[in-house]
Amino acid sequence: MKTYNDYLSEVEQIFADEKFLAEPRGLYEPIDYTLRLGGKRIRPTLLLIANALFGGDTASVRHAALGIETFHNFTLLHDDLMDRSPLRRGQPTVYTRWNDNTAILSGDTMYALAWRYFLRQPSPRMHEALQCFNETAIEVCEGQQYDMDFERRDDVTIDQYMMMIRKKTAVLLAGALKIGALYAGAAPLDADTLYRFGIHLGLAFQLDDDRLDAYGDTSVFGKKTGQDIRDNKKTFLFLRALELASRSNPDAAARLRQLFASRPADEEQKVGEVLDIYRSLGMMAEVAQAIDAQNTLALRALDSLRVDDALKLPLRQLTESLMGRKK
Repeated sequence: MKTYNDYLSEVEQIFADEKFLAEPRGLYEPIDYTLRLGGKRIRPTLLLIANALFGGDTASVRHAALGIETFHNFTLLHDDLMDRSPLRRGQPTVYTRWNDNTAILSGDTMYALAWRYFLRQPSPRMHEALQCFNETAIEVCEGQQYDMDFERRDDVTIDQYMMMIRKKTAVLLAGALKIGALYAGAAPLDADTLYRFGIHLGLAFQLDDDRLDAYGDTSVFGKKTGQDIRDNKKTFLFLRALELASRSNPDAAARLRQLFASRPADEEQKVGEVLDIYRSLGMMAEVAQAIDAQNTLALRALDSLRVDDALKLPLRQLTESLMGRKK
């Protein structure tokens, strides 16, 4: 029986075999650079696993796996540019290594390449798979817009934040699972159950990213910590801290609002002060509880999936590994 790492190895081989360089080099070198940086490859691995759950094989979704990961990395190029993030996977982001225009144009090309990959993967359910991919792409862009809008608002709620990360992050994991299932001819109920599993897994994943952004080790996490605080992003940590402080420590709540409405010259002092407030409110425990709640819902959906339990092992392994991610 294959494990999650077995499927991940197949994905890595797919990317090792694929050629991304072409002419003009100025357009394709950043694409090759991005797709060779690696990363967790969660989305294409989920697509392969979902396909195998219903009798498919890697060859039948090879190009679909390339497509979903190429699209994901397109969003990262533009996301890094919009957020002015200097690091991705521990390396300079495309706009810092090249320039803003390159990040835009190479990213746009990656979106088109993703569609090309999907169109190279024929399937009787191709129309449904492409419809799922297109709706997913729209929701991801909607989520990014909400994310930017929320930076300028001071009335964002936790429910609104969860809606935003559902669109920006969770739907792509869920969509990868559903597309893989559709390529293998899964029944609608089963494809939808996998989608629900992916939504809760994606929400847990993003909440954990919020935690790592605040408390993580850059050498492990691959990104500069505290960036959400510098960018005044209304993450779960900030919103929950504001809720708790408003009830128990109004001065801390007022200071949080003040800090998240500012862009001081000394950003590190701002980050340190926010983290001190988070620690005083027990935010590590709060976000851990929220992550556990989403993982529980994900596993509940997985348990209800109508396939042999042994075939679900890779998805269970992934969920458990995400629950134990390093700082």
